[in-house]
Amino acid sequence: MQDYYAARAAEYDRIYAKPERQADLRAMEAWLPTVLAGRHVLEVACGTGYWTQFYAAATAGVVALDGAAETLRIAERRLPDAPVRWLQGDAYALPVAAHAFDAAFAGFWWSHIPLDRIDAFLQGLHRVLKPGAQVVFIDNLFVPGSSTPIAEQDGDGNSWQLRRLADGSVHRVLKNFPSRDALLSAVAPYARISEYRVWQHFWALSYSLRA
Repeated sequence: MQDYYAARAAEYDRIYAKPERQADLRAMEAWLPTVLAGRHVLEVACGTGYWTQFYAAATAGVVALDGAAETLRIAERRLPDAPVRWLQGDAYALPVAAHAFDAAFAGFWWSHIPLDRIDAFLQGLHRVLKPGAQVVFIDNLFVPGSSTPIAEQDGDGNSWQLRRLADGSVHRVLKNFPSRDALLSAVAPYARISEYRVWQHFWALSYSLRA
């Protein structure tokens, strides 16, 4: 996955240019700062900082982490003066102190977590958050004609897409599309649900971490 996103870095944001998604994106860009305002935020899998740019100014500060140096360089150029510290690291072994943040955000990361690693990821994320911290995930709904088709499903129930980059290379990429019930079930042991909402092409889940 990291190799794919490193190779895709220069064309990473093209996905946000799809005409049918523009109304959803404007609504999400306006909504996100309202749920993270005033907080110290850890952003996981920040990519090129596309989403960071919409909420960072409303926060008390952001540490934005990604596994690929190539995308982080783009993010740094995009937001040179924002209250953001960019950090390369592993989402499954977060290189930050325990209880250091009162919010976390991940955009379009949940769908890339193998089903059998979701709980371990959540436990690792929650360890670096304070009790009561706000957690926000946004990701894709599967919309025929707009989403890349599913190429296969593995024995564990994970979905895979075949994605072609501008250089002609084809990459097999994990991309799951969880139901509302699956999302709520995954976070239920840790969370007080704040909101689950859907747009035409996307979903968002926000919750506060139990003490």
